[in-house]
Amino acid sequence: MSVHVITMGCRLNGYESAVMKENAEKNGETDTVIINSCAVTAEAVRQTRQTVRKAGRDFPNSKIVLTGCAAQIDPQSFAKMPEIHKIIGNHEKLAPDMLKSAFSVEDTEKVKVNDIFSVKETAGHMAPAEFSAQTRAYLQIQNGCDHRCTFCIIPYGRGNSRSVPAGSVIEQVKRLTDKGAKEIVLTGVDLTAWGADLPGAPKLGDLVARIFRLVPDLPRLRLSSVDSPEIDPALFEQITAEPRFAPYLHLSLQSGDNMILKRMKRRHNREQVIALTAALREKRPEMAFGADIIAGFPTETEEMFANSKKIIREIGIAYAHIFPFSPREGTPAAKMPQLSGAVIKRRAAELRGEATAFAHEFLDSRIGKPLQILTERDGSGRTGNFMKIIINQPITAGQFITVRPVSREGEALRADIV
Repeated sequence: MSVHVITMGCRLNGYESAVMKENAEKNGETDTVIINSCAVTAEAVRQTRQTVRKAGRDFPNSKIVLTGCAAQIDPQSFAKMPEIHKIIGNHEKLAPDMLKSAFSVEDTEKVKVNDIFSVKETAGHMAPAEFSAQTRAYLQIQNGCDHRCTFCIIPYGRGNSRSVPAGSVIEQVKRLTDKGAKEIVLTGVDLTAWGADLPGAPKLGDLVARIFRLVPDLPRLRLSSVDSPEIDPALFEQITAEPRFAPYLHLSLQSGDNMILKRMKRRHNREQVIALTAALREKRPEMAFGADIIAGFPTETEEMFANSKKIIREIGIAYAHIFPFSPREGTPAAKMPQLSGAVIKRRAAELRGEATAFAHEFLDSRIGKPLQILTERDGSGRTGNFMKIIINQPITAGQFITVRPVSREGEALRADIV
């Protein structure tokens, strides 16, 4: 076996796993398992431990390396697990010679995790991961977060916000486009905070405008996730007026109730988000939205929960990620009055049911209408607003084609090529 990477958690982890695997293989590393962990919930940490134990059984002759947010936040606890050979921090993991350095003869320390808040560099090392089938490439342009939401432990795993300079971003977008990428997804922990730490404090909208201006051959650009209060006027203009901007935004919403949003220490209220999404859809009717919503936050009453349930249709959330609240030690929310597990589970199920019902209605409304998609390897494709389309005829990945949906299959549409 060469290098096997197990990815847990967010899309950013998936991007970073690809970079680590690429670096390791370039260096000729063998017989190594890298577990890129998540710490967003207590359940994610439990699953990390479970994954470590399983890797120890499945790969008994390999070196097991743990990295990611769980490793960064609580390395000493994981160091007690006999299956793990090395624990590497989030800042150290993307170094090109990460494994070679960790397993050098001189280095006998099991834990190689530095203080993430001491990291001040602008993350220029964030090279894009390779991509397959000339379809979609992910480009990390930001890391860390300066906000302190009461439920979130992630700043302690990622550190403060750091941005990749615009020149480096443009260079990488050009490189990926020249290599045949049809869609580039900009990613980060707090993506809309990009630029605040750079000279002149440019905004994400400025960067997106420069990308479109300086890389005219880029067919489609997408953002991984956005914080709605940070959608600046320039970004709003790019979203609504630039046809190469994918008409889809995934919102870091978390709740649809104003009191819960305040207790979460979020920077928006429900009225602001509803108004923003309505304004975006008015300018660009094909816009679709996804969102993260937490069920059962401490002190959430039935009335407050009902506001979260209602906002799915008030915004039109076609792609909802529902998270049952899970207290994280070290966060203010963990000290608030907690709801019972049964209540949290029921509310999460109700939110998922409402979200699924709306998603099916959203898909059904597109049956019979011609849609442009970007084809992928598995015989499917994605529209600009993120609908998954299963294609009845043979296709080649990485092509823009027009299809006509004929039916819905679960969370996707089945379509014929026009």
